[in-house]
Amino acid sequence: MIYLDNNATTQIDPEVLAVMLPFLTDNFANASSTHAFGLGANDAVKNARQQVADLIGSQPHEIVFTSGATEAINLAIKGVAENYSSIGKHIITVQTEHSAVLDVCKYLETKGFDITFLPVQSDGMIDLAVFKASLRPDTILVSVMLVNNELGTIQPIKEIAKLTHEVGALFMTDGTQAVGKLPINVDELDIDLMTMSAHKFYGTKGVGALFVRQRRNRLIKLGALLHGGGHEGGKRSGTLNVVGIVSMGKAAELCQQKMKVDTQSIGALRDELEKALLQIPDTSINGNTVHRLYNTTNIKFKGCDSDALIMGLQDIAVSNGSACTSASIDPSHVLMALGMTETEAFSCIRFSFGRFNKAEEIPVVVEAVRKVVESLRAWN
Repeated sequence: MIYLDNNATTQIDPEVLAVMLPFLTDNFANASSTHAFGLGANDAVKNARQQVADLIGSQPHEIVFTSGATEAINLAIKGVAENYSSIGKHIITVQTEHSAVLDVCKYLETKGFDITFLPVQSDGMIDLAVFKASLRPDTILVSVMLVNNELGTIQPIKEIAKLTHEVGALFMTDGTQAVGKLPINVDELDIDLMTMSAHKFYGTKGVGALFVRQRRNRLIKLGALLHGGGHEGGKRSGTLNVVGIVSMGKAAELCQQKMKVDTQSIGALRDELEKALLQIPDTSINGNTVHRLYNTTNIKFKGCDSDALIMGLQDIAVSNGSACTSASIDPSHVLMALGMTETEAFSCIRFSFGRFNKAEEIPVVVEAVRKVVESLRAWN
């Protein structure tokens, strides 16, 4: 199997697996227990919290561990809605956000909140003038993802955060596809809330985190999504997933060490594949090709059904959108937001690379895609 669906999930790095294993066997204590065994587990959690904080330039106490990015998104948006509704009930997000953000915002609409779903331009980028015009005195939160999961588009969140703070609102970004892949400093970007998930950067599934700014100039207050034992500073009750948290910390540490090399090697593979696939007639890249994550390309193959193309690539793992919406029979909401027809949206494939892809995979993938595309077009 050639795996080119790293935006859906990544392989656990062997070094991450090595640090996880003791916490599945010998070091199995509850991190909230006060005996020596529990204190050892608690020390491992503290270390992981520092490792994650170091990756994004935050303080350790600003990291709240969750079960993943979806829970972190729910905690952040619903928490702001609950605690800041006396100031206003207007929230701004973007039509191309992950369904976790969009669905939470649609839920809040049923609770009396006014949600602005910003359009994007044909390349997936936000028009800053349109965004600025949408800001209001009663805006309490702006949520714009740093990197789009389907296109790899990188939004100008520093500029967006600045405009957001000028009206006194909070700025949140879904950093799930960016953390561990791009250099991120939450202070330089002036981020108030940021979500992340370990399995997107070579950790295990079932663990993520929310960065919550806790500084004197901006002390973000969130209501708890889960109540119980008051874990994670009262923001997220529940027995800590020590083995998952340890994996996330180690994965964060490795990303800091390997990011520069990963950027160059993974980017070179993506560019090589993209160049070869674009030699196939009637193919084109979706989204902005300048402000884009180095590991992702989304390509339209005119006249080919993406599901049929995926099925034809039997030993190659690719996708036609977010794995979280794979059960939907509707076209990608991201591609539709670019102005595509349904037929066009159903003819696009996302290729996303990771640390463990190899150069020798590229010609195999190119030849396989070429054959399937020619076969599908012959039937039309």
